[in-house]
Amino acid sequence: MRVAVVGEPAGWHVGRLTAALAAAGHEPTVVPWAAIGAAVTAGADGFSPPAIAGCDVVAVRGMPGAGGPADRLEEIVLRMDVLGRLAARGTRVVNMPRALEVAIDKYLSLSLLAAAGLPVPETRVVQGTAAAVAAAAALGERCVLKPLFGSRGRGLQLLATAEEVAAAVAARGPVAYLQEFVAHEGWDVRILVVGDAWFAMRRVAPAGEWRTNVSLGGRPEPFSPPADWVRLAFRAAAAVSAEVAGVDILPARDGRVLVLEVNAVPGWRGLEAATCADVAGAVARHLTAGM
Repeated sequence: MRVAVVGEPAGWHVGRLTAALAAAGHEPTVVPWAAIGAAVTAGADGFSPPAIAGCDVVAVRGMPGAGGPADRLEEIVLRMDVLGRLAARGTRVVNMPRALEVAIDKYLSLSLLAAAGLPVPETRVVQGTAAAVAAAAALGERCVLKPLFGSRGRGLQLLATAEEVAAAVAARGPVAYLQEFVAHEGWDVRILVVGDAWFAMRRVAPAGEWRTNVSLGGRPEPFSPPADWVRLAFRAAAAVSAEVAGVDILPARDGRVLVLEVNAVPGWRGLEAATCADVAGAVARHLTAGM
């Protein structure tokens, strides 16, 4: 089977996935985002490069867009559009563009999780400094300001006063995505959903740090989650229509178990290191199953 792996050619996950696909007898080709193009003729679409045009499966690794704000918007729209047209002609795309678009948008994805009945942190999304200060006050003594788009814990700020909120919003821009600060025991859980399979690890924050992200020094450990946590993860993936998804679950000190977010282009480097599981092999099998 011909599989186009779309992403950074030198990326660790791209390397692991292409190796797993090749070991299973498939024909993987890495396609950088910047190489993707399309042609429109009467009654048909054409695609480039040839590896995209002739593939059976597109595996998305990494999110598109690397320029300034205006360039980035055009890049993302074009690349999602091309993935959508490939899917419309019958090419299998994992994850589908709509799942990618939903999951990268913290507000939209969290609202869909809540609408599906999943437990999520109290959140406010507002515009402007005054509205942000009022929203932060409604969330309690402390709140977390997050970028609307982002991952790996980058850009998160823990804020305690109106002055801190005002300064942070003024520096970042008018849109403020604010969540209650959820007190926890210094760890959370990442459950990786791969079709019907799942893998899990616990991420332990470094001393003095409230963020558990492995990219920020969090320590990955093997973990066997309760069955109801696994069900939460599958429900969360389904809520954003993702076949492969990293679901972050936080057990709070007050007894709540909250779904923080869903990543539709999840990493698994820390997960493989902690558990010795062949996650790349499972992803390769899922991509090519039934075809």
